[in-house]
Amino acid sequence: MALILTSCAGHDAAGDALKVTVSRGNCGGGWKSPHSGPQAVQVSNVGTVTTEVDLIDPATGGVYAEVEALAPNTTRPLQLTFGKGDYAFRCLAEDTDAVTGPTIQIADGPPPPSPAILPISNQDLTGAVAAYRTYVSTGLGTLAGNVTTLVQTLRGGDLTSSRSAWLTAHLAYERLGAAYDTFGDFADQIDGMPDGLPAGVKDPEFAGLRRIEYGLWHGQSPASLVAVGNQLATAVAGLRADFPKERTDPNDLPLRAHEIMENALQFELTGQADQGSGTGLATIGANLDGTQAVLNALAPLMTKRYAGWPQIATWIAKTRELVTKAHRPDGTWIAPTALDPQTRQRLNAAVSQLVEVLAPIAAIGDVRRTS
Repeated sequence: MALILTSCAGHDAAGDALKVTVSRGNCGGGWKSPHSGPQAVQVSNVGTVTTEVDLIDPATGGVYAEVEALAPNTTRPLQLTFGKGDYAFRCLAEDTDAVTGPTIQIADGPPPPSPAILPISNQDLTGAVAAYRTYVSTGLGTLAGNVTTLVQTLRGGDLTSSRSAWLTAHLAYERLGAAYDTFGDFADQIDGMPDGLPAGVKDPEFAGLRRIEYGLWHGQSPASLVAVGNQLATAVAGLRADFPKERTDPNDLPLRAHEIMENALQFELTGQADQGSGTGLATIGANLDGTQAVLNALAPLMTKRYAGWPQIATWIAKTRELVTKAHRPDGTWIAPTALDPQTRQRLNAAVSQLVEVLAPIAAIGDVRRTS
């Protein structure tokens, strides 16, 4: 895939693509000076092992574009836009040290449309992961307290109070959006959906916050849900005890930076995740909080690598403003499916644009070899 200089990889319609070959120990065979401006490059692996190929700034090691997992006897095209500067291919074959090919200089034209991005290593992400895990640990403590209150409220039998306590607990969990892979089986026990279960919402495996939501908004008494609440409290306690022992994959943070809101767009705005409460927009607000926590952890790395970083705050603010307008004065929420068409379109557009500006973080923050 192409990372920076091109928005996509495709076939060279004009048939004048530069042809570059790579193999173990040889990187950039046939590489010659391209012209300034748009240029197609065909990268062929003529070796016997799968190879990652990066187009780099040889002075800094920053990456302009990449071809991931290029298999033997395979060719992939890159559509690039070259500017004035120095370029080289760096090849990282399996079980082999990196090899950097010859440097090619373009002496004319404007500078590259985007700067080369310095690669990120596991070591670089250590601080971000530590900061985010601290955030999650604190959030799990908040969730545990909220769930305790929820169970007590269910025992009390008041439907309105139980619904309010449920929403508070649910939103506390939704703010932990980048840690789901670390949660393992606890994720389904705490917030699993009935989708895919043999009996759907009636399946005994349907448990946790979403099961309580279904019951509270489908005529089941709070008292009848106490057992589900107790199971939820046990799962949360188990997760709190287990979380310090689990490893968070460093790649999860850059990846989840856009996936949280992507899921909000797919499941919350459509009402697909709703089990009766109609509080999908409240969940989107919590998802914005969770996304911001990821961004806070990644900021030291991303602010100097991603030119579009300032746009993120703009679109988070626009999305949050639209979400807040759906919160009624009495504390209830307008369901996404009940929004007027104009508001719905504006919200869809805002969330979609936010996902768009968040998406490059996954590619920029992807841990990659450099040696």
